Parts: sequence; structure tokens; C-alpha cells
Amino acid sequence: MNNPLVSIIMGSTSDMPVMEKACKFLDEMQVPFEVNALSAHRTPDAVEQFARNAKERGIKVIIAGAGMAAALPGVIAASTTLPVIGVPIKGMLDGLDAMLSIIQMPPGIPVATVGVNGAQNAAILAVEMMALADEELAARLAEFKNGLRAKIEKANGDLAEIKFKYKTN
Repeated sequence: MNNPLVSIIMGSTSDMPVMEKACKFLDEMQVPFEVNALSAHRTPDAVEQFARNAKERGIKVIIAGAGMAAALPGVIAASTTLPVIGVPIKGMLDGLDAMLSIIQMPPGIPVATVGVNGAQNAAILAVEMMALADEELAARLAEFKNGLRAKIEKANGDLAEIKFKYKTN
């Protein structure tokens, strides 16, 4: 097995139902990844050590999901030069608290942020970043994006078959 290129980090295993969407997409794209639970509040030393060593281990992008206080993506970003994508996880306040916590980073410590529970979009963004330097990955990504278009075209075809008295298309 290849060394991981993407690291998926979550505050606790209770976040796995959301973060699993990132795992599935990376699997589909054939991108080696790792998954770990680290807590900015309960294991701060381990988070810092992970972030400081990620680049030398070959990690290219970090996806970090967290709910409530959602400090994890920012704490990771503070200790690495790798791109960090934050996934706010719905908890209290429908995830607004997590989203605001992740997007309000100080100058010099950027964290790309996707929508609440948007782990799949985080994985897509990670693949887009890596595809800039990997033609094979770029081709797989393009195939995925073409599939999105085909699904909508099919949906419109299916909708055209639905009949109503006053429907005009």
C-alpha cells in the first residue's frame, strides 16, 4: 500500500459518519489516505506533533473535521505549511458555531472551509489541489465531474416524462 497523501483527522470517532464521505471519495479517486482521531482540547500535544510531522511523512493535504468549538483545523494549520481543509460538523446551533470557529482564522493561518457536514466537498477540494501535479488523478477527477453532469441530464430527462395537466415541458 502506498503512503498516505491525505490525512483525515476528526475530533472523535463520533464524527466518522460525516467524515466517511471524504473516505469514500478518496477511495473512489484511488488516493491513499489515513484516518485518525485527535482532539485540539483533549490531546493538544498529539495534534501539534501530528501537524509538525505530516509533511515529512508525505502528506499533501489535511482534512480536519470538528464540531462545536471546532478548534482542530486551526490548531493543525498553525503548526504546518500544508493546506488544511476544515469540515464544520453539525452539532449545536446546526453547525453554525463550528463553521464560524473554523472560518475566523487570524492572518497567516488560513483554513479552507467547506459547508457544514461537507466532508465529500473537502475530499474533492483536496483531490483538485493534488490533481494540479498529477495527470492521472486529474483524469479521474474529470471523469467524476462529467458523471455529475450526466446525472443532472438524466434527471431532466426523467422529469420530462412526468406529466401534469398544466406542465409545459
